[in-house]
This record gives sequence, C-alpha cells and structure tokens, in this order.
Amino acid sequence: MTAGMPVAGLVPAPRREPAQADLLVRNAKVFTGDPARPGARAVAIRDGRVAALGDDHDLAHLVGPGTKVVDALGRRVIPGLNDSHLHVIRGGLNYVLELRWDGVRSLRHALAMLREQAGRTPKGQWIRVVGGWTAEQFAERRMPTVAELNAAAPDTPVFVLHLYQSALMNRAAVKAAGFTRETPDPRGGQIVRGRDGEPNGVLLAAPGALVLYSTLAKAPALDEADKRTSTRHFLRELNRFGLTSAVDAAGGFQNFPDNYATVSDLARSGELSLRIAYHLFPQTAGQELADLKRWTEMVKPGDGDEWLRLNGAGENLTWAAADFENFSEPRPELGEYEPEFEQAVRLLLENGWGFRLHATYDETIRRDLAVFEKLAAEGLFPGGNRWLFDHAETVSADSLDRIAALGGAVSVQNRMSFQGAAFLDRYGAEAAAHAPPVRAMLDRGLTVAAGTDATRVSSYNPWVALHWLVTGRTVGGTRLHPAGNLIDRETALGLYTLGGARLTGEQDVKGTLREGSYGDLAVLSDDYLTVPEEVIPGIESVLTVVGGRIVWAAAEYEGLDEAVPPVSPEWSPVAHFGGYQSGQGGAHQASLVAEAAAESDQHRRWRVARGSVPDTTPSFVDPCFDH
Repeated sequence: MTAGMPVAGLVPAPRREPAQADLLVRNAKVFTGDPARPGARAVAIRDGRVAALGDDHDLAHLVGPGTKVVDALGRRVIPGLNDSHLHVIRGGLNYVLELRWDGVRSLRHALAMLREQAGRTPKGQWIRVVGGWTAEQFAERRMPTVAELNAAAPDTPVFVLHLYQSALMNRAAVKAAGFTRETPDPRGGQIVRGRDGEPNGVLLAAPGALVLYSTLAKAPALDEADKRTSTRHFLRELNRFGLTSAVDAAGGFQNFPDNYATVSDLARSGELSLRIAYHLFPQTAGQELADLKRWTEMVKPGDGDEWLRLNGAGENLTWAAADFENFSEPRPELGEYEPEFEQAVRLLLENGWGFRLHATYDETIRRDLAVFEKLAAEGLFPGGNRWLFDHAETVSADSLDRIAALGGAVSVQNRMSFQGAAFLDRYGAEAAAHAPPVRAMLDRGLTVAAGTDATRVSSYNPWVALHWLVTGRTVGGTRLHPAGNLIDRETALGLYTLGGARLTGEQDVKGTLREGSYGDLAVLSDDYLTVPEEVIPGIESVLTVVGGRIVWAAAEYEGLDEAVPPVSPEWSPVAHFGGYQSGQGGAHQASLVAEAAAESDQHRRWRVARGSVPDTTPSFVDPCFDH
C-alpha cells in the first residue's frame, strides 16, 4: 500500500479546526486560584465557560472572526469576586433612591452632597443615606448633627442611617414619619425626645433595629419599572468592583416571593449581570415555622439556574434566636428560644434544606450548637446539608471545634471596618484582636467565606473588606488585629472567590479560573497582590466578565460593556453622584478634606483652651485612604 493511499471503504476525516473562543483576554497576569495551575497569561472563554488558559501564543489558534480579543495591558486578572453575605436583592430595589456616602472622606463634602440633592428632590420624596459609611472615615471624625441636616435640607425629609446603631432625621422627616409626643417607642428601640417631649430627630437601636427599619419603610417606594432599573444599576455598580456573584442573605422587610419578583424577572430575560444564590427569611415573629413549612413545599434548594438559584433558609430562622449587634449597646440577653428553634432546624434538615444563621456573640453560638448536637444524636448532623454561622465576631475556640465537628462553615464580614471603634470601646483591645478569629477558623480547616453585609452597615466595596482581612484596620485606620489574626492576600482573595462558591455548592464551576469553570473574571485597576496595603481599598475593576459577557468596562475599555437603561427617576442621587465615591473630584475633594481637617483641629484647640479635652494631637486624615 502506498503511503497516503486511502484504504477501500475509509475516507480521511477533514482537518478539524478548534472551535474559536468568544472572548480572549491576553497579555495579562492571571491569578487562577487553582493550585494545579496558579498563573497564566491569557484566558479564553467559549459558551460562557473557560475554554483554555496559557500563554498568548498558546491560545492564538482559538482566535477567529467572531472572537473579541481584549489586551489586558499587563494588568492583574482574578476570578470574579463573590460576596458571601450581601443584601443584594433588597439593595437593588432601593439603590437609585439612596444618596451613598460610601467612600466620602469629609463630612463637609457629605453635607454638600445632601444640600445639592435637596434642591432636586421632588416634594413628597425623601433623601435617604442608608449605610456604607461611618464617622471614622470623615476628616472631622464625627457624625452630622440634626441641626446640620435641617440647614442642608429645611423642607425635604432626610433620613441618615448610621450603622445599626442610630438614625438621624431632620425636622421634615420627623413630620413625614408621623412622629409626635404621643408616639410610643417601638420594641427594642428609642425615639429620643427633647425637654418638651417632642421627638428631636434621633432614633436609637437599643439594641434592636426595628425602629430604624420601620421608619425607613415609611418613605415612598419605587414603582415596578423603576425597581427593575434600580436593580440593574446596583448590579452594574457591584460589577464595577469585580463582583460576579453574591449570596443574598435575605433580611428584614424582604418578603418572599413578592420582593424577589424583580430579580426573577431579570433572570428570565437574561439581564442579570451578577449570579445570585438567595435565602429565605421568615418575616413575622410567631409564624416562622408556618412560613418555613410552606416554603419547603413550594421550592427546594438548587431550584433555578446558574444565574439565580435558591440556596436555603436564613439568616434568621426564628426571630427570638437573633442576637442583634449594636456594639455601642450591651450584648442583648435572649430569652428561651430553643424549643421553636429546634423545630425550625429539624424541619429544614428533614426536607433537605441548608441554612445560615445570624450569630454575633459566642453566647448565642453555644446555645445554637447545643441544639445541633441534640439533633446530631439522631443523625441529622452532619447530614450533607450546607449550613453556616454568619458574623461570629466573638466565637470561641471551643465553639469553632464544635462547628467543625458538625460539618458547619462560617461567613465573615468586615463589619469591624465600620464598627470596630465601638467594639473596642466596649470590649477592649484583647477582644477586638480576635473579632472575628479568622486565622483560627482557617487553622481548623473550616470552610470560611468573606463578604460585606452591605448595604445598611458596611459598604458593598469588596476591596475595603479585603483590606480589613489583610491589615486588621478599620476605615479610620485603627489597628484591631495583631499579626496572628491576619491572613495573606492570596488567602483573603480565596475567601472572596472559592469560599463563597463552597457555601453554595458551586466550587467545581465557580471561584477559580480553570477549564470548564464559569467564565467569570475581573481585570483590576491595580495589582492587588503587589500594591502597598493602603492602595487596596481604592482598587476597582476596569473590565468585569460574567459568563463571557462584558458587564463592566472602564478606562481603555469604556464602551465595551452591555448597555443599561438610564437611571430613573431623573432626580435620583445615583444619576448625579453615582454610587461609591472613589476619588471624588481629585484636587477639589482633597481641598475639602484639608479644610475640614483644619476646621476640626481649630475646634479641638478651642476645646483644649477651655479645658474640655486633654492637649493631644489626633490624626485627622484616614491613612487607609491617603493615597
């Protein structure tokens, strides 16, 4: 037989060209998160999944006429970030109504934003500053006063939420909320009053947040069309920071299925730009078991698809078991909640549901674990259902061992970035040094995931949270964690990528860049792995890709991302200020910060001269943002 002569009955197959990639990101420093292949120079994505990794020339053959090629210009590329505890659904429904002080560096500038927004807010609407900031971040190192809110917006209702500690309302908001001398204090909260008995505009969570939540709920809501637009813009804002996934922790005033309708509609139309795994949270005390039972008959964990799927119950199962955290107040003393709590946990496990639990204090965690250990004797723990504690700031070593034995996990958030000063004042430096003990959790082999708990306490900016994980510092620069409770940058990034994927059982397809995983990645403005620590909070994504779709593009890539409808309503604070305030106008904002610091120092000197305070010289500029 002559070489190359076809054999009778056999025809050589035509040469097959490899399928072209839909997207190729080249000339990059790729951190894959995969120990088997930790780095690469290029990533090819096809049909929403990673098709190949390698050097530029290795992947050149995957480029075809339909391939979109992006030159990363040597930038760092990471797997898409995954916030494991974010109130993304509730946040999206309200985003365009909120004036965000996230990242604002002076109170003077914050009040200027408020004054300007008052000029465009129509009659009947409120100005809402709802979370993401703390007085520590301001050059002045203080909160606004009610008098300042009245001066900035004399006729427009203003509601300013400060962590889960308090809220400030101007005179117009007190009237709009219907508060009078006769209004009783709600359970767990206080309407502060002046000498005349009239509400003075200050609300205190003492220690419960009902007074804050219920008052905010009095403000007008968006119509359905604007809720849809608001959610799309909030997801785009999260994409701006490299987020491609989030685990929604449900929360107060988030009813199922009504308040889930917007994300469900966006999922059906293919317009989500963030993958969401959501939880269900009983809203009414006294009917939690009935709600949970009804839901187990309606849906089951895993229902949905890779964009929107049910993950389980929580972060509350029963209201009586929730140890609401307000570090400016003593730890709440909970009554007997175990019988009903045990029924809720049993119901979930017997129906194949996982759950997450809000538990700030070790005292609560120990009581919950005792219930779990009782059920473990019946074989329900560890039973294959994913479950975790959220927050766990004061969890003990013994409790961590018990969590590990029962197959649990922990989701930590950077609430101490914003509430660390209050915690330090109440519990001292030794307790704050291990709040929460992240290093001890990892040393035990526990699954640990990271997040923010945004939007009503911390900011949704994941880089502020990553900065806290690797430095142990608050947004005001206060060092809380010693070296022994810090983690390195790669480990912290793993908590924000693979950690979240493990909580939703998606670790085989999410959290790392390897062949077959989701095509979710971010090209960073600065190299997180090498920049000085103080630069980390200022990192953003210049290109965010979810399932091969470019959902955010900035800098050289501006215009490559998908279009979103204009912000609506037109008077929205987001339409004029945007979301997170990064940089805030360069030299002008730097000047405002300097003026605010000088003014604050002048006030301090006056107080020293009067003998009101000792003659010490504080640092007014937050070193975390001094770059």
